[in-house]
Amino acid sequence: MMRHVPTYELYGEASGNEPDFWLHCETIPSRSSLHHWEIKLHRHASFFQILYIDAGAGDAIFGERSHAIQPPAVVTVPPGLDHGFRFSRDIDGLVITMLSTNLSHLPGDRSRLGEWLAVPHLTPLDPEDPDAAYLMQSLKRLGEEYRNNRSGRSELLASYVDIALRLTVRISYQEDASQFPADENERRMEQLNGLIQQHFRSHKPASFYAREVGVSPTHLNRIVRSMTGKTAHELIASKLIDEAKRELVFTLASMQEVSYRLGFADPAYFSRFFLKHAGETPKDWRKREKNRLERA
Repeated sequence: MMRHVPTYELYGEASGNEPDFWLHCETIPSRSSLHHWEIKLHRHASFFQILYIDAGAGDAIFGERSHAIQPPAVVTVPPGLDHGFRFSRDIDGLVITMLSTNLSHLPGDRSRLGEWLAVPHLTPLDPEDPDAAYLMQSLKRLGEEYRNNRSGRSELLASYVDIALRLTVRISYQEDASQFPADENERRMEQLNGLIQQHFRSHKPASFYAREVGVSPTHLNRIVRSMTGKTAHELIASKLIDEAKRELVFTLASMQEVSYRLGFADPAYFSRFFLKHAGETPKDWRKREKNRLERA
């Protein structure tokens, strides 16, 4: 039996009334928390939506398919599409709902943009990529502009929407571009691992390694994900954690000494970094691991 999928004007407002706005913006928690962090399958007859996921996690459901969301990311939903969302309780970000007719007013060549807008997209963002960083900033500024309601608001909102969509399209097409050949990926991964081994104590950002390898930060992330399942940032962090664990188990160095050896100027920050990536403090990990080795 086919299940009924309701058509809403916004979220829970019944369809049928003419909307008195062209754009609405609110935080994702403000609405999803009212529905136990789940927006059930529905559709919008006349609205296009942009969701910016800044923190937390979730799933986007397009029709019968579910797609995992990891921040930061942008989700775009065209009108008429059956869709829903499940969010973690620590979700943060924005949902921007606009009249789809206003998208026709975007300037410039719409051939590729129009084709892209007609289907849903989930676009991961790399904060170290300049386009992604500018996109994230533009969406946050859009949210601030909507809340503040100052002069020139409508024009600025339209500009931010234009920037956000065009950058999302650019990043999305880059993500969908052909990958390097497998042997080329392996060569670049070997080069990257050597660079990380050389520089990990200097805490160089992923953009530094991308320049050294000769690719964009976004392209480097694609290579690393395809080869390891991690982001470039996660790969660099895992090297620091692996070295920290070696120091904690096989040396008598204090936590402060270990942190300095690994390039951390602040031992407290080292402890927080280790906790984030290893799931426990350096002190607790050292104690548990040494007990385990003694029993072995």
